[in-house]
Amino acid sequence: MRILLTGSSGWLGRFLAPALARAGHEVTGLDTAPGANTDVLGSVADAELIEQIFAERRFEAVVHAGALHKPDIARYPASTFVEVNVSGTLNLLDAAVRHGAGRFVFTSTTSLMITRAIRAETGDAAVWLDETNGPLTPRNIYGVTKRSAEELCRLWHDLFGLPVIVLRTARFFPEDDDTVAVPSGENLKANEFLNRRLTVEDCASAHLAALAAAPRVGWGIYVVSARPPFTRADASRLKADAAGLIAERFPDAPALYAAHGWVLPDSIGRVYDPAAIERDLGFRCQTDFAAVLAALREGRVMPFTHDPGYVPHKELER
Repeated sequence: MRILLTGSSGWLGRFLAPALARAGHEVTGLDTAPGANTDVLGSVADAELIEQIFAERRFEAVVHAGALHKPDIARYPASTFVEVNVSGTLNLLDAAVRHGAGRFVFTSTTSLMITRAIRAETGDAAVWLDETNGPLTPRNIYGVTKRSAEELCRLWHDLFGLPVIVLRTARFFPEDDDTVAVPSGENLKANEFLNRRLTVEDCASAHLAALAAAPRVGWGIYVVSARPPFTRADASRLKADAAGLIAERFPDAPALYAAHGWVLPDSIGRVYDPAAIERDLGFRCQTDFAAVLAALREGRVMPFTHDPGYVPHKELER
């Protein structure tokens, strides 16, 4: 297929563009910053540019991975989030319908599911998060604009029959967390594979699965995260004694962590459940917490990327 990929110079784009090409697709990358996978420099907020490239290249599908993200809140005003994340998505949906594109995949975020109360983790049990959770009250402009864009996707499917799949992806960024300092680095990322992380490679693979399934599914929203080694019945134990529960499920985890100078989480306040995408799209992340422990056990490098010096391409160009 002829595919428009937005965000092609971004962290996900640099993995997704080659994956799409390997699958035999003709990919046009669009981004505001230059990159190896970017063919057109420009913003999704530029309606004239979007119309032009659709008319010229006759895309059969759109993978909309470009956006402003949570760390961008410190760098851009709220109005720019609306222009890029909401108006930009609308421009793409309009063009997709007008030019007969047959499928649309939208990269959303689990962040929009996290209310202030959930983030505070004040309850007696971990919150189990899947596509049925609500009402959704995002806590910042990033979450609000991504949620608004999701609703545009739903409406354009309802009005025009455009097959759309929304992927609410968990964490896969390579840099350090901008709000959590302890534990830091690889330790924090490793811990997050228990409840709210996936690799960028798995994230790219989920987009290919969504692209293939879109005409069959028609409309769907899916949480994408590594499968947690817990069930809903573990919610209270996770909040009170996560380290003990982890040790029961993975008996050598405490020793492996200690030998590496790492710590297991004492408490886990929320868990993302990817059961729906596994059921409906047949997709499951390849890397999970067991894979992290296997790497520790065998003395291999971690099966995920940690790059504390990572800077988004668009910021390098500023």
